[in-house]
Amino acid sequence: QLQLVESGGGLVQPGGSLRLSCAASRFTLDYYAIGWFRQAPGKEREGVSCISRSGSVTNYADSVKGRFTISRDKAKNTVYLQMNSLKPEDSAVYYCAASMLCTLTRDYDYWGQGTQVTVSL
Repeated sequence: QLQLVESGGGLVQPGGSLRLSCAASRFTLDYYAIGWFRQAPGKEREGVSCISRSGSVTNYADSVKGRFTISRDKAKNTVYLQMNSLKPEDSAVYYCAASMLCTLTRDYDYWGQGTQVTVSL
């Protein structure tokens, strides 16, 4: 079974940047579209960004367009989410997920355990 591991979360000041990583062991991510989702306390999990299997298609939630960039490095079997100009409202647990299609809905087959991102002074 595909296992996903997120890393790169932490505490950052407003306006700062973080890069999240989503890696897989034992299986290649080449066969999967990868999505990033986030969930803040008391809120539903929401789609942030996704990238297709080839990397040619990406999609972003309106709230992060122009600030976040998703990419994949096939040699490292890793998908990244570069987050710039972070705002307090970006604070959440961030999850990566794998499926066949790049979509911001929660129809993904495999999920990681999440990494905490906190944007605060």
